[in-house]
Amino acid sequence: MDPAPPGVQSPGMRVLVVDDSDRVRKTLASGLRAHGMAVETAADGAEALTLLNGLAFDVTVLDLMMPRVDGTQVLKALKARSAKPRILVLSARDQVQDRVDALNLGADDYLVKPFAFEELLARLLALGRRTFTEASPELTCGRLSVDTATQLARVDDTVLTLTPKEYALLELLVRRKGHVLSRAAVFSQLYESNSSASDTVIEVLMSTLRAKLARAGLPDLIETRRGFGYVVA
Repeated sequence: MDPAPPGVQSPGMRVLVVDDSDRVRKTLASGLRAHGMAVETAADGAEALTLLNGLAFDVTVLDLMMPRVDGTQVLKALKARSAKPRILVLSARDQVQDRVDALNLGADDYLVKPFAFEELLARLLALGRRTFTEASPELTCGRLSVDTATQLARVDDTVLTLTPKEYALLELLVRRKGHVLSRAAVFSQLYESNSSASDTVIEVLMSTLRAKLARAGLPDLIETRRGFGYVVA
């Protein structure tokens, strides 16, 4: 289960890794962070539930067999919640009934140990995409609203005239509100990996987007964190 080299990025995707194996937690956390994800870890279900009560995650990677509170108990505790992360179960249990039981308890996917990191990464990204697709089509940030269905952005009742790349940049930043995204991470989301453009194009794109936001009365919506990246706070 060696982490794959950084390739596909998912900037700001929030993942909770729950496993009683210190090696598994460290390996997964390191690999997922290399792919732009924000990762927290827990050694058992009790720690996981404490984190889930205080923080929001897009996906939880959940081992089933753990001391104190196991993964099955976590699934049962989360099942009654209206707002919960997508859940990818990890388990050495490879029988069909084990998978059926976990899925019936609310798991969204099931991966048998041992597994390839590349497969886990692909499954996580798929769950993350499903989360965004099923979310409300409208994102809001103060006076700004972004309609992801029509791909229109408004400040109050005024529609912003944005290029496709400017809109994509704005939607990405608003979706990840509060998360600092590096220039390289933004570039990987807006451009294909074989693009001839360099990530310096993000500075130009950011400048034109900020100018349009400023004319609409939101000059300070996007902050630059020197040495780190950009954020809608």
